[in-house]
Amino acid sequence: MSAPGQAALAPHAVTLGILAGGRATRLGGRDKAWLQRDGVPQVVRWQRHFSAQVHEVLASANAGPAAYAAQDLRVVADRAGEGGPLAGLDALAHACTTPWLLTLPVDLVGVNECLLQSLHAGAGGNGAFAQDDDGLQPLVALWRTQALRDAAGQALEAGQWAVHRLQAGLGMACVRFAGVRFGNLNTPDDLRAAGIPLP
Repeated sequence: MSAPGQAALAPHAVTLGILAGGRATRLGGRDKAWLQRDGVPQVVRWQRHFSAQVHEVLASANAGPAAYAAQDLRVVADRAGEGGPLAGLDALAHACTTPWLLTLPVDLVGVNECLLQSLHAGAGGNGAFAQDDDGLQPLVALWRTQALRDAAGQALEAGQWAVHRLQAGLGMACVRFAGVRFGNLNTPDDLRAAGIPLP
């Protein structure tokens, strides 16, 4: 929900950027975007979850563009050769056409229903990032698109890849989600707990 006196963020003002470019080394290189839970790939799960709340859904990925296109997802590849998640954020910011960009990793297990509006309500001028019961979640964040576009490029050029450092420089707020655990699909045990079949 939004803070008193603050209007909710309208769908036409925000884009969802799904970070799906990780290497999944602890899962033998399996592409987390296409891990299926109840028959639905992770990337499609988040596309459906937020479709009514955003103007467009983008996927940051460096492989398999045809698979994304088949799901009506616009895929954007990293512009920088290296940079980890920061390179994905940079690519999403340059592809985004709305004032705000909501980002989340494709391998999250779940989010609360008011994630977008809660981040907006708690945002500073350049946005906010989440903290759940497991700690800081810098990639679960709402960014002022132009600010991210400028700052990410400068950070990549300087070789400063740490996302939390970028957020500190932008003065982004931390929004606490008490009693919430987003979770991640990082290991075979995580997959089993989420009901995802192992190969």
